[in-house]
Amino acid sequence: MTFDKRIISKKQFKTYLMNTLRNRVQLIGNLGKKPEIVNLESGKKLAKFSIATNETYRDAKGEKITNTEWHNLVAWGKTAEIAEMFLDKGKEVAIIGKLSNRSYEDKEGNKKYITEIIVSEIMMFGKQE
Repeated sequence: MTFDKRIISKKQFKTYLMNTLRNRVQLIGNLGKKPEIVNLESGKKLAKFSIATNETYRDAKGEKITNTEWHNLVAWGKTAEIAEMFLDKGKEVAIIGKLSNRSYEDKEGNKKYITEIIVSEIMMFGKQE
């Protein structure tokens, strides 16, 4: 990649590049079910959903193996509105977001940990109805 040294220094470019790549997640997968929508008292909208991604490879015997990973996703505001309007079970989507780890206590008082992707962009594939 080249850049014009008159506009930006090499150090500024490196800082910009590192900041745009820090904690960035990009996935393409299929929705497990329609997003769960929560309308908060503040007027904000929250969408919770999950997508499955598949990785296929051949084992030592040459047999095809497919691993499916499920990813928990959370979208806020306008992104949540888009998820509510257009996303449905089985649809293929691409998302961009960032990883977030949090913990909570369940009803029995046990501490639970969860990793989620906070979605900033959604791109839908295929025909939209």
